[in-house]
Amino acid sequence: MDVYQRLAQKLDQLPEGFPATGSGVELRILRQIFEPAEAEMALQMSPLPETAEAIAERLGRPVPEMRATLEDMARKGQIASFKMGGQQMYRMAPFVVGIYEFQRRERLTKELAELVEEYMPSLSQKVGGFGPHLTRVIPVNAPLKADLNILPRDDIRQIIAKAKSFRVQDCVCRREQGLLDNRCQHTLHCCLQYSMEEDAYAYFNLDGEVVSREEALRIVEAAEQEGLVHSTYNVEEAPGGFLCNCCPCCCGLLRSLKEFDSPYVLARSSYLASIDQDTCQACGLCKDERCPMDAISEEDGVYRVLAERCLGCGVCAVTCPSDSITLLARPQADRVDIAKNMIDWAQRRLAQREQGQG
Repeated sequence: MDVYQRLAQKLDQLPEGFPATGSGVELRILRQIFEPAEAEMALQMSPLPETAEAIAERLGRPVPEMRATLEDMARKGQIASFKMGGQQMYRMAPFVVGIYEFQRRERLTKELAELVEEYMPSLSQKVGGFGPHLTRVIPVNAPLKADLNILPRDDIRQIIAKAKSFRVQDCVCRREQGLLDNRCQHTLHCCLQYSMEEDAYAYFNLDGEVVSREEALRIVEAAEQEGLVHSTYNVEEAPGGFLCNCCPCCCGLLRSLKEFDSPYVLARSSYLASIDQDTCQACGLCKDERCPMDAISEEDGVYRVLAERCLGCGVCAVTCPSDSITLLARPQADRVDIAKNMIDWAQRRLAQREQGQG
């Protein structure tokens, strides 16, 4: 078994999964991203965060040499690197959300994009085939009923208000589709990351740039006007993470739901869109231009929300000319389970896989 087969197996042991295929496309992807020595080093990484000093001691290598290797691999998007407790940490990264999203502009080639597109159905079905969900929708704030008790986890502005560091980078899904001559007209540079650490991205920043809290809010507001869906990790508490602004034409999460029947890729929010028939002007904007999931039907000029398809994202309401769309709380029985934190999430995902559900 060569190093790429061993690395593929180890990636598949992570909670997210990295399934083998009959064609071996997953191995061709790894060969595009890792040189053999880099793949060997990735195999030595723990899925839990470690300092460069701890990794050097564990592997019996000098600290300066180890740190240089880790920083080089992190800048190539081969491992995860982040600030935690004031220290720079390193760990093995899953393929998604992780290695693929970390690929810098010059490293995401047309050949790699073609391989990932070929792999997408298999990857989506594995990653989205068991719970807890990989990611979840965060609803737009504006159309929420005023009397609802909105939890902080469901309020993107509260998440941003609590975080201390922010960066923005290109959406890898739109970059991939652009290389395949399929990219839509939505904003490319709008994928946010946040951290509860001060100056989290001053040391290590990949392709993006550090932005202020005010700039992060402006990016979110522009995304809502554009009809993009907010998504993040499916946990209540996180020391940091991503805030994606997704479109159904390019986004791997939304495409997995619509094209590949992968229900556990993206969890709907705890809310459901509702159209006030008394004030609706029947303009069709919500159905024809805004809804990313084809969750609004029309019959004889009457528009209704299909509850089983609605993500509860709220983008249909943002531009409704008569303010006829609001978000209502879903019944408790219809709400998606959210893990407490990343450890809880990982343990539950792995347990489901061991039980033969993934």
